[in-house]
Amino acid sequence: MKLAILTGTSRGLGRALAHKLLECGWTVHGLARENSDINHPRFHSHAIDITHEPSVQSTVAKIGESSQGIDLLINNAGSASMNALLLTPGSVAESLMRTNYLGAFYCLQAAGKSMVRQRKGLIINITTVAVPLALAGEAAYVASKAALDAFTKVAATELLPHGIKVVGLGFGPIDTRLTRAVGQNKLTEINQRIKRPQGTTLDEATAFILGKINDPQLASGQIYYLGQVT
Repeated sequence: MKLAILTGTSRGLGRALAHKLLECGWTVHGLARENSDINHPRFHSHAIDITHEPSVQSTVAKIGESSQGIDLLINNAGSASMNALLLTPGSVAESLMRTNYLGAFYCLQAAGKSMVRQRKGLIINITTVAVPLALAGEAAYVASKAALDAFTKVAATELLPHGIKVVGLGFGPIDTRLTRAVGQNKLTEINQRIKRPQGTTLDEATAFILGKINDPQLASGQIYYLGQVT
């Protein structure tokens, strides 16, 4: 039975993806600030702050020791903020970098050590079309995700010799509580630019991720987008 670690499982995409993985027979360990309400014998909830390195290292090490190994890590947890560049508080930029980049960095380091011992594994970092589109009004958010994308590519280079693939999967606005707080005109503009005028549902996003998990031709180091970004 395959084991996945998934961050951000208390709501939105992470919660929906956890359900899909469980339906596919995976054992899922969910990491989030709050315990998830998912009730399933193969789901294990861990209430931790992924920006706190010791907590991540300890939790992931215990997961690895109590199982036959970690097959999949999905760094899904993230936060966003829309602010004009010159009005963005430094504290906001710092918080976004800690969650969107350092949280993934800590989780990948911890899970990667287990995967290196196994000489196999898949790591998926969830990113955004906002990076290649250079979306105005999202400078701090885009910078944090661009850091994650660069990290994905370097990690892929270092870990591929150990049998580990690392990829990024990027999305436009997904229909969640987070995006419903964004103005409809802004969402429409982004969806039009990526040639997805109807937007992206949670089912479409999870299907895209599951398709990549099961793709034998998945190329390590690549960033795959659901939508057109050129």
